[in-house]
Amino acid sequence: MRQAPLDIVFVGLSLSSSWGNGHATTFRSLLKGLNALGHRVLFLERDKPWYAANRDLPEPDFCELRLYDSVEELATTYRRQIAAADAVIVGSYVPEGVEVIDQLLAIAPGRVGFYDIDTPVTLARLKRGDEEYLAARQIPKFSTYFSFTGGPTLARLETEFEARNARALYCSVEAEKYRHSGAEPVWDLGYLGTYSPDRQPTLERLLIEPARRLPEKRFVVAGPQYPGTIDWPENVERIDHLPPAEHADFYSRQRFTLNVTRADMIAAGWSPSVRLFEAAAVGVPIISDAWDGLGELLPEGEAILIARGTEAVVEALSAAGAADRQRLAATAQEIVLAGHTGLARAGELVTALAVHSPRQLASAGLS
Repeated sequence: MRQAPLDIVFVGLSLSSSWGNGHATTFRSLLKGLNALGHRVLFLERDKPWYAANRDLPEPDFCELRLYDSVEELATTYRRQIAAADAVIVGSYVPEGVEVIDQLLAIAPGRVGFYDIDTPVTLARLKRGDEEYLAARQIPKFSTYFSFTGGPTLARLETEFEARNARALYCSVEAEKYRHSGAEPVWDLGYLGTYSPDRQPTLERLLIEPARRLPEKRFVVAGPQYPGTIDWPENVERIDHLPPAEHADFYSRQRFTLNVTRADMIAAGWSPSVRLFEAAAVGVPIISDAWDGLGELLPEGEAILIARGTEAVVEALSAAGAADRQRLAATAQEIVLAGHTGLARAGELVTALAVHSPRQLASAGLS
């Protein structure tokens, strides 16, 4: 039976601005998928000056976007929409998240889910007693705990943190945007990502040191907030901020692209980044650091090269020919376009909502 349209309210870090965060691209892909499936979405975003100054999607055409200035405004101005929604989903890193969640749980009991785009970071914070955007006491009250991280972390959420339903909801790619631009390769290896202290040692091992050893090859690092103290080799080009509209062409101009994962996500495993799926969708071969679960998503040696040190990167850049690169890229692209698009992820979300909530089940015509 065809599912009836659902009314879903999201409260997330940002949809309007991709500046300095990976949440916006994740929400955009997912919400476009929901729109394509016929569901109605209201996205509520806290109005913050650093996003206001860098809004690259102020008026999305696939959902309704509204900004709010305080928790009180959220709970009063949008109370009717929240109370009437088939599902309410709050994301990680929402400003004053604990207070926001308490308000949502009071307005829409039994229909509030949590979408953790930072699961390993969240759980590490909770173990330290840091409840900046989520309190441990709130986890059992969520109808579903959607997690960017799969694998053993899901069982940990249910046993250690008493989550009622822990489900993996990985990031996804906007397949219609991430296509090869047709540009000729300019760089032998590139990396796209905001500076992070825990990722920097891996970037040093897997890009900066290979650049030093291979001065005849060209490298690029795109992303903001890198400190001026980094000693970049002369053959490493720097791009400060690259808006999403330019990502596909950026990947298209690389012979290989590098995927680097945060330390907490490596420790947890099963935490693919959106950059991984974006690059695969474009059709550029990927070199990645190693973590549990990666080979289940993209088989090692068939769809991705996994580098456990500098030598592996140097060898790949020196020895891999065009046919090898094309084979890797084509396999990864096929896997990602089949199962890791926004449309696929939206289908997973709606199925989970229907399964775990009687109200959604009835609303979707599945009762």
